[in-house]
Amino acid sequence: MAKQVDERVITEQIRSFIGQKFPLARRRKIHDEDNLLESGVIDSLGVLEIVTFLNEDYSLIVEDDDLTPEHFQSIHSIANFVEQRLQAVEHSSR
Repeated sequence: MAKQVDERVITEQIRSFIGQKFPLARRRKIHDEDNLLESGVIDSLGVLEIVTFLNEDYSLIVEDDDLTPEHFQSIHSIANFVEQRLQAVEHSSR
């Protein structure tokens, strides 16, 4: 049975993870559109922590080609990336 993709739930889970894992995100009270990379909230190691989270919580395999700033620059862009991947997996399993 395929998981239903729920944009709000995914965004909230990612926001919660980033808030718990990255203290600067809590101190700055970031918003979903804030650029996490440019603001220094996350760095390359932080991106790897997010990738591990996505793998564990969503069973997503993030390929090297997926490691672009466009996918990891904000909570919104990460959630969008996850949603697209989950939808692709859902459609391929039909």
